[in-house]
Amino acid sequence: MKARWFSSVRARATLGATAVVAVALVAAGIAVLLSLRGNLTSQADGEADGVAREVAGRIAAGTPYPSLDLPDGEDNPVQVVDRDGRVLAVSEGLTAISGTGVPGVTPEASPGTGRDADDDADDPEPGEIGDVTWHGQGSAGVDGESGDYRFTRVEVTDRRDETVLVFAGASLGAQRDAVGTAATAMLAGLPLLLGVVAGVTWLVTRRALRPVESIRREMAEITASQDLSRRVPEPATHDEVARLARTTNETLTALESSVERQRRFVADASHELRSPLASLRTQLEVGAAHPELLDVPGAVEDTVRLQNLAADLLLLARLDAGERLAGAPVDLAALAAEEAGGRRGVTVAVTESVEVTGSRGQLGRVLANLLDNAQRHARAEVAVTVRREGDRAVLEVADDGPGVPEADRERIFERFVRLDDARGRDEGGAGLGLAIARDVAVRHGGTLAVREAPAGGALFELRLPAAESR
Repeated sequence: MKARWFSSVRARATLGATAVVAVALVAAGIAVLLSLRGNLTSQADGEADGVAREVAGRIAAGTPYPSLDLPDGEDNPVQVVDRDGRVLAVSEGLTAISGTGVPGVTPEASPGTGRDADDDADDPEPGEIGDVTWHGQGSAGVDGESGDYRFTRVEVTDRRDETVLVFAGASLGAQRDAVGTAATAMLAGLPLLLGVVAGVTWLVTRRALRPVESIRREMAEITASQDLSRRVPEPATHDEVARLARTTNETLTALESSVERQRRFVADASHELRSPLASLRTQLEVGAAHPELLDVPGAVEDTVRLQNLAADLLLLARLDAGERLAGAPVDLAALAAEEAGGRRGVTVAVTESVEVTGSRGQLGRVLANLLDNAQRHARAEVAVTVRREGDRAVLEVADDGPGVPEADRERIFERFVRLDDARGRDEGGAGLGLAIARDVAVRHGGTLAVREAPAGGALFELRLPAAESR
């Protein structure tokens, strides 16, 4: 169940958005806390600087060390030591200190500051205050209670030309409280904010995916009913879902057209097969009852017609299945001469020899079908011409027959279409020759069209991509 829940696009989007926001909030919270801590530390340093300079100013003015009015040790612990580490003055109540380099608050506990004699050259002049030379963090004990502080060290030379060090601290309690309060507030608000993000993402993705669910539901109903005339709803938006719906409807349209074409094809094929089969059966039954009446030539003719029709249907099936073409060079002029050889009234004129790439067998079938059609309708002669026009090979088959009415010049390329309904089926064929010819032409990247010939008959023009000259 858990795996199924996480397989939902909406669940994954919600989880991903929530995780990204959580990481961003945690990173932002850490940055805010570090910035807040840095700012408060800078404020504490400034406060300690001010206290240290104030005490140093009194020392520079000549105030005796026992008479220094030092700040309250709890807020601003102050420690004044000389170069030898002797404690000269401390804030009232200061019992312990660490982090300043002078761990004790009594002369006996002071190990010294670690200063070299050479440092005297950098000491301030008598009555002057030096720069702040150090900032650090430590702790101090005041009246038995310990706390964290930021410490500052300032050098000052009193009027007796003795340089002392003033250590002053500023409490970090406010910093700790502010950072803790901010962290607590962030931790308390983080789950609530993540819950809002998850809820909003869930609702937004649900609304965004609602059209997809409608498309899925409609497609399921179409599949169940097998009614390809139905279409999925198209949202009135211009986003990816709308494009998906439009593409789905286009696919359904193409599928409906293909299925309808296949149904017509099966029905027409069945009709075309029924006539010669019925004729052949009748002849065989008559022959079985009366051998002397058996029409052998008629039976052979019906059998040949069945064989040709089966071959045409098989070729159409292979073309519809997208049979891979053999990419061999084919001399179109030689092929035309070969197909025209032995046919009465057919002449071939070649203005320029040209090669195409494709299946010699299929292209030969195209020429045979065009010539059969032309001879069937020609009064006296059929003319075949082959030439090259730019990057195209052009083959024309013209006859001097009645031609094709302009309104029917596309319809004749449909399967099982015969314009001369009064003509017998044995003479007119099954109506597949031109359909096969155009399908093969398209499969070879070319076109097949019909127009009026100069002699008034029909002129079929086959255009194919010409192979590069060698």
